[in-house]
Amino acid sequence: MISVVIDTNVIISAALSPKGKPAEIINVILSEDDIKIIYTEKIFNEYKKVLAYERLKINYKTQKRILDKIREIGISIEPVPSNVYMPDESDRIFYDTARDGGAILITGNARHFPSEPFVMSPFDSFDKIIKK
Repeated sequence: MISVVIDTNVIISAALSPKGKPAEIINVILSEDDIKIIYTEKIFNEYKKVLAYERLKINYKTQKRILDKIREIGISIEPVPSNVYMPDESDRIFYDTARDGGAILITGNARHFPSEPFVMSPFDSFDKIIKK
């Protein structure tokens, strides 16, 4: 089984561009039984808040489908906060959740995270997940 933590930017990219690589990876994750989404309540609440931004114009049905599926197949954990340097402190929760959950962190902003093998772009993570 593969576990993933999905950065909010990947969720938003998938919702806005249904034919792009982030959408492909989200669709695979949401449809595969052997891929688990790891999240925290803080992460889930960020997904919910950002998906609902009026300026993004993501329809409610899409928001609900994504959030419901994450709740259905995901596992909520509470990671231990790390003390590694993070250029953007708001990203720490994603890093710590992936680290503690033994998961791949899928992000469109890898430069915001320490260089670790588990931090991957949607392109790299897609290859790893599909070639599992």
